[in-house]
Amino acid sequence: MADIYRPSLRLRPSEQRFILLLGDLVASAGAMFIALYVWYEFSLAREIARLVDRGFTEVRAERLAATIIDLKTPFWFYLLPLVWLLLMVDSYEIHIASNWKKTLRAIAVAPIVGLLGYSLLFTINQDPNSLPRIGIGAFLVLASLLTLAWRGVYIRLYTSSGLMRRVVIVGAGKAGHSLADIYRKLNPPPFLLIGFIDDDLKKQGKSHHGFAVLGASKELLDIIEDYHVSDIVVAINGVIKGETFQSILDAQEKGIEVVRMPIMYEELTQRVPVEHLESDWVIRSFVDQVRVSGMYELFKRLMDIFGGLVGLMIFVIVFPFSALAIVVESGFPILYSQERLGKGGRVFRIYKFRSMKQNAEEDGEARPAIINDPRVTRVGDFLRRSRLDEMPQFLSVLTGEMSLVGPRAERPELVAQYQKQIPFYRARLLVKPGLTGWAQINYGYVASVKETVVKLEYDLYYIKHRTLNMDFSIILRTIGTVLRRTGR
Repeated sequence: MADIYRPSLRLRPSEQRFILLLGDLVASAGAMFIALYVWYEFSLAREIARLVDRGFTEVRAERLAATIIDLKTPFWFYLLPLVWLLLMVDSYEIHIASNWKKTLRAIAVAPIVGLLGYSLLFTINQDPNSLPRIGIGAFLVLASLLTLAWRGVYIRLYTSSGLMRRVVIVGAGKAGHSLADIYRKLNPPPFLLIGFIDDDLKKQGKSHHGFAVLGASKELLDIIEDYHVSDIVVAINGVIKGETFQSILDAQEKGIEVVRMPIMYEELTQRVPVEHLESDWVIRSFVDQVRVSGMYELFKRLMDIFGGLVGLMIFVIVFPFSALAIVVESGFPILYSQERLGKGGRVFRIYKFRSMKQNAEEDGEARPAIINDPRVTRVGDFLRRSRLDEMPQFLSVLTGEMSLVGPRAERPELVAQYQKQIPFYRARLLVKPGLTGWAQINYGYVASVKETVVKLEYDLYYIKHRTLNMDFSIILRTIGTVLRRTGR
């Protein structure tokens, strides 16, 4: 048999994110140096014009201005490329980075947020001359243009079929079909899905959404060669037949990458496939694989304390205005409290600005909030979109009952209801609940058990993969949500 085809460039999502970040860093560093040059030339031209107005000849003015101009570049100006990476943090998810529309939106928002931040500093700084307006403006424009050019190259390469992985799914059952369904929703696709492999005779010759069952496992190597397959996804729940297992091993020995369906599901969605997990998954994932270090816990707690103090200061500032608006529209009370479940199922109370009508649950039945919830007042809608309704919860962060980042703190009644309907639901109680979280920034309100499953998948993905970098990224994305007032 001839050597099996392998693409010369086969990058995992983490490697693609690194390339994206590196490209953005190079683009923003280039923008910084060009901005310094623009700033210098502008200052030189302005000084020459001033000297000409004073009676110097243009030649004399040019020579004199060159000796006078001494740009005192503040140290923080050289940190602008890192600031740009933070402004672009929303765009480092692979599915966003590979989509032109979402990429353009991210590049459009970044300089606007940067300009707002600079304007705030310019307003409160006692020495505005220490803040080079021309340099900042030139940097934001140039960083946007250079990043746009680099992202265009990235998208072109990413969507080039010659560089994309070619994948077959072993197993044309429920798990395999779920993976194909997710694949169809991604635009552009992260790889080329060729079809399925399955030993079930009833499935031979059938297809799912245009993806055919190409043959049985005994034909796997021939199919790999014929279709230039580079990756195999094993989507078989339960025991794998010996013949199928051996065919997969043979393919792996030929250099084909083999990955399990849950791992590919996580790669495509940044969620955990709750409905396709085995019973011991929680033990393997959260005990054997994910033992966060004591340093992570320490720094996360320090971040919570710092964030809690900052949040409470903001709470003190906005309280009078929020309280007045709530009272004028719907009367007292200003705050409301509820019991929620924390880490390990421990009950605690949260406090929020009241955003719903009085007696919103007159029958005493717990109901999750939904999109366009009729119980929400006009002031409450503003508070929710700006996330100001969450401000009193910074007290729970300071006391350690909550964290800045984690799954949403849920009511005991709803937890009792969902854990009867959704597998692994209580696994989200393995960590402290958070003011914001992976599920909150990726998914909105849920109105059904099916939507709750999706949100749980995001929560479990966070619990499994949580790091300080991920926590910090979630906080930054939440700040962007607050600035755009798209919270719910």
